[in-house]
Amino acid sequence: MRINGRFSDAEREAVYRAIFERRDVRRNFVPTPIPDAVMMRLLTAAHHAGSVGFMQPWDFVVIRNRATKRAVKDLFIDANTKASARYTGAKGALYRGLKLEGIEEAPINLCITCSRRRGGSSVLGRSTVRATDLYSTCCAVQNLWLAARAEGIGVGWVSILDHEKLKRVIGVPKSVTVLAYLCLGYVSKFEDQPDLEAAGWRSRIPVGELIHDESWGNRIQDKRGDGDAHHQGLYKNGGRGKNQAGRRTTGVEGQPAGRSLRHDR
Repeated sequence: MRINGRFSDAEREAVYRAIFERRDVRRNFVPTPIPDAVMMRLLTAAHHAGSVGFMQPWDFVVIRNRATKRAVKDLFIDANTKASARYTGAKGALYRGLKLEGIEEAPINLCITCSRRRGGSSVLGRSTVRATDLYSTCCAVQNLWLAARAEGIGVGWVSILDHEKLKRVIGVPKSVTVLAYLCLGYVSKFEDQPDLEAAGWRSRIPVGELIHDESWGNRIQDKRGDGDAHHQGLYKNGGRGKNQAGRRTTGVEGQPAGRSLRHDR
């Protein structure tokens, strides 16, 4: 029986596993189609994201047509050619060797938009920070991404696109903002590391360096050890949610349940 709405240990570990094993997928797509019922589950998960003033500003354009994908791929090639000119030397060579999209390989492409006029001129909670509708739509993207990982479906976000040209390809109205263009499909495998980390583009910043106590710059005195131990343990123990010593983890990123992030005073 659940107490105070808490998940069981297995349910909680499944949530954290989806978070830690989520990947921005550009390769390894297989041609197996995503069943309509599964796709509907993903879109419903996205639709249940939180939104400012319950605005629900998102729409979803589901793309399967090869000709449309080809047109979008052409937009990517044009934008990526311009983007690659920003990098020279070793960084440029590394950039040009990266695979940054799976537009034609993925069975489904998905454009998620934000209708910024939805809800009228006065949306509760949006009067001070107008961009909260965009933030809300990002929450919908993340919901879909995590649900897809739980379904064994890879998702890749293609950010190197001219969105105004993309609107013309898929018929998005001028007043609507394109937020994300995603590639979805079952994959032969999920990588252990994010592609950019594995390629040496950037390394993950230790979480302890990013936490401030009460005010900016007041770093916590973290005595809990490696904050990333939990998700590392998932890989080393076949996704069973145990750390290197074989003990079952119950908190966020390896910390025991009930421990505070605050430093000792």
